[in-house]
Amino acid sequence: MDPVDEAILRELTADARIPYSALGSRVGLSPNAAANRVRRLVENGTIRGFTVLTGSASSLPAGLEVFIEVRMADGTTNEDFTAALAHGFPQVLDAVHVTGSYDYLLHAVVADPQALDRLVRRLKREAGASQTFTRLALRS
Repeated sequence: MDPVDEAILRELTADARIPYSALGSRVGLSPNAAANRVRRLVENGTIRGFTVLTGSASSLPAGLEVFIEVRMADGTTNEDFTAALAHGFPQVLDAVHVTGSYDYLLHAVVADPQALDRLVRRLKREAGASQTFTRLALRS
């Protein structure tokens, strides 16, 4: 995995049906090179599939949709972290164990910026997160 592969994964996570021409443009590759990289990521098992989500964006709870990258504190196990999330973090819709400099990518919906601040503080205090990096979804 290099920075281009990581950029490709970020783009595909946001839109798995992005045309290779747009993907290549966003990550600095030609359409053919982007397609080859995606093919290699599928073949080596980094990308295990593409998912279709049904329903509308309105099926999400109202509020700010956020993606939080989490680096776990030393001594926190995956089991400890996911158990903490399952018992007391209802705003977290999904938690994915990922490669790269962070351990997990969380998808959450919070009411407002103050609720996001409380969520991040609780992740650090109660779930074993040592560092976070948060992105706000501008549209679904």
